[in-house]
Amino acid sequence: MSRKQRTPAGFTLVELLVVIAIIGILVGLLLPAVQAAREAARRMSCSNNFKQIGLAIHNYHSAFKNMPLDGTGTYNFSGALYDTPKATRGGGGNSYNRLSFLVGITPYIEQQALWDTISNTYVTNDDMVWQAMGPLPTTTVAKLAAYPYDPWVTDIATYRCPSDPGKGLPSLGRTNYAACWGDANHATRDAESYVNQAGQSNVTHITYVQAASRGAFIYRKKMQFRDILDGLSNTIMCGEIITDLGDNDIRSTPAYAGGRTAAQWDVGGLLRCKAGIDQQRPKFWSSTQAITASIEDRRGSKWMAANALYTSFFTMLAPNTELCHHGNYHEEYLASISSRHQGGAHVLMGDGAVRFITDSIEAGDSNSAQVTIHNYLPPGSQSPFGLWGSLGTRASGETVEGEF
Repeated sequence: MSRKQRTPAGFTLVELLVVIAIIGILVGLLLPAVQAAREAARRMSCSNNFKQIGLAIHNYHSAFKNMPLDGTGTYNFSGALYDTPKATRGGGGNSYNRLSFLVGITPYIEQQALWDTISNTYVTNDDMVWQAMGPLPTTTVAKLAAYPYDPWVTDIATYRCPSDPGKGLPSLGRTNYAACWGDANHATRDAESYVNQAGQSNVTHITYVQAASRGAFIYRKKMQFRDILDGLSNTIMCGEIITDLGDNDIRSTPAYAGGRTAAQWDVGGLLRCKAGIDQQRPKFWSSTQAITASIEDRRGSKWMAANALYTSFFTMLAPNTELCHHGNYHEEYLASISSRHQGGAHVLMGDGAVRFITDSIEAGDSNSAQVTIHNYLPPGSQSPFGLWGSLGTRASGETVEGEF
């Protein structure tokens, strides 16, 4: 008696389609988790970069007994103030005391070779000479093309957050990390005039700066850890910012708020830009909002420049809010921290700790006047901008309770 051997049947088309559909569903469920894991890794890398910057600032302070100066460099009173090398090749234009704190800490983030280039005379390919500390850091791409200076177009990995896709022109070397200038932006204009062309101190402007410069960093003034009377662990030293992608993002493209008048520091001054936000797309400016700054003047576009637009921020409006200026787009700014992470941005505390600040942090009265010497809020007042403003001031006596 013979037995018939059974041959296994193959998959039917329906069964095959069901298997493919199940695989597709599983992949669809898995991809968001993979993307989230990648962003978590990028966010961790961003935090580690900030820790390196904090360590560099502390090492700098140990070496020089003060924090790196925000607004340093050279200032040639008798020669050209800007960035064209002298025809005599006897030394280049100067940096106009506008170099950021990020320049000073380059040796402490394993960029000694770059620091050596910046701190010595620099000879270009056509035998032109820049003096030590380089040209004006806010120079244009066109001028650097004519008179090259490589350090200013160098991207430094430690100064870049991996979550930020910004790259290349029209920016020079980009940065995602900025200095905290406190909770009042009045003093940034006056700090440009500490001294006049003859080298004489301007006592009036120094008085303004003392009243309104309430952050860990003060433009063009040496600061020490002992100046942070509220405590290093309670005071923000630096914060994260995005770089511009050319898309009219309210956090990186500077809008024009209209007029260099006292109204920018008085009641309602912080809200002057909100009318220009697109109501249908609230992360972008509307097509009617005036953008008067050059296409090269964007958030985080020049790591070497100590200006409010490029490497500084204020703790007035909460994270990831609008960026605008009141006439001078290098100084008089409303600028907070921002990031490509979900829901907030990193800050570096004075003790070197890195914290993630959410967009919903308590930020007080955004309709308030600022603390200045011009009878808006008197010098020494507690910050009107809530917990966020308190963290940005170094010596205003606010009490910071609990976690944030």
